[in-house]
Amino acid sequence: MNTYAPNLTEILDREPLPASGIESGDVDYAADGVAYRGYLAHPAGEGRHPGIMVVHDWLGVTDYVRMRCDMLARLGYTAFAADVYGADVRPAPEDAAGVAGGFYQDRPLWRKRLTEAFAYLREQPSVDADRTAAIGYCFGGSSVLELARTGAVVDAVVSFHGGLLTGPEGEAEQITAKLLVLHGAADPVAPDDAMLAFENDLRTAPSVDWQLVSYANAMHAFTLPDADTPEQGAQFQATAERRSWAAMKAFLAEVFEARV
Repeated sequence: MNTYAPNLTEILDREPLPASGIESGDVDYAADGVAYRGYLAHPAGEGRHPGIMVVHDWLGVTDYVRMRCDMLARLGYTAFAADVYGADVRPAPEDAAGVAGGFYQDRPLWRKRLTEAFAYLREQPSVDADRTAAIGYCFGGSSVLELARTGAVVDAVVSFHGGLLTGPEGEAEQITAKLLVLHGAADPVAPDDAMLAFENDLRTAPSVDWQLVSYANAMHAFTLPDADTPEQGAQFQATAERRSWAAMKAFLAEVFEARV
């Protein structure tokens, strides 16, 4: 069992550890000649569970995303922290914007790596491949929305304080996943004009089931306990963190219940 910093442990322990426990650990995988190191957590024992891919923020796979995977495993899911960057890339905070920005500038590569990671999740023995979701934080929130735009066969996608990108005309029609976008109303990374453009893009595809929740006074990175740079528009907000997690839980329960 991982030992996390106290502020992460406090969040993790909101979801009780089941009596049977969970199994978790780093996992190495490869695709198209690139090595990756992710993290996998699932309820202990045999059996298949809905699979959830969790995509990291711009720092890569850290204890924060591992903790979220453990929370999901405590809820009965198999959670896989995808490594978009590659096993040897764990940028320092001052370099993270540049690393993440490279993917925003190369969306085909970004989507390719997400698609490969999602395929890895579906192959896991503890995953019910007919019930899947993808969630992400900051860069990861943008990432899972990119995955949805590929037309990936994923039931649900949840973005936490992600960038709200649009795509070419007609691309939104490829989305088959149900979308939940959890947004900070004071997030300068995705201001009102970006939010409106994102909504208008989805409105061109009436078949897409989407919802956007905006939390009052919440800045970028509102779920990350260590975020505390309000002068740069990023700050943890406990209320929005709790409410967004509860919204995700209810959303996933609804989607997966419909798939039984």
